[in-house]
Amino acid sequence: MKQNTTPRVRWYIIQTYSGYEKSVRQDLLRRVESMGMSDYIFNVVVPEEKYIEKKADGKEKEKVRQMYPGYVFVEMIVTDEAWFVVRNTPRVTGFLGSSGGGTKPVPLTEEEIKPILLKIGAISKPNYERLLGKTVEIISGPFAGQKGEVSSIDHDQEKMTVDVDLFGRATPTEISFEDFKEM
Repeated sequence: MKQNTTPRVRWYIIQTYSGYEKSVRQDLLRRVESMGMSDYIFNVVVPEEKYIEKKADGKEKEKVRQMYPGYVFVEMIVTDEAWFVVRNTPRVTGFLGSSGGGTKPVPLTEEEIKPILLKIGAISKPNYERLLGKTVEIISGPFAGQKGEVSSIDHDQEKMTVDVDLFGRATPTEISFEDFKEM
């Protein structure tokens, strides 16, 4: 049985010398440009977060720290050439999830990378407020195939309440943001 071998754009973690994450990012971006790899390597991210540091005299100063020291996140299609470009960037020690010896790295799942990208502002949560009062179709779960009107949205829980018509009555049904499609 042959598996689908179509290359996909996925996120990978590369290990670097600690303290050199930003220079590795810059070097890798330069190499992508000079070696014509922009069709394979799309995004290079060093996740950072801001925090407030209080000084002894009571003054507050905003500082930035790296969320994952020693790691750089790369969105790419793993081909032999792209893999070579990343591995041979100065101060890169390898891919996280690759045991060496020519084995391909393990990509991050959507559930692993999405919270990181949300936290650093690289992506934003979709805003479903526009759907209030609109009709949607439920595509999974016990009410799959039912249509109903959106009556409330909870962005924190990533759920919405849809009033589904059951036995002639509007029945509020809570579904997740992944369980509907717009009409």
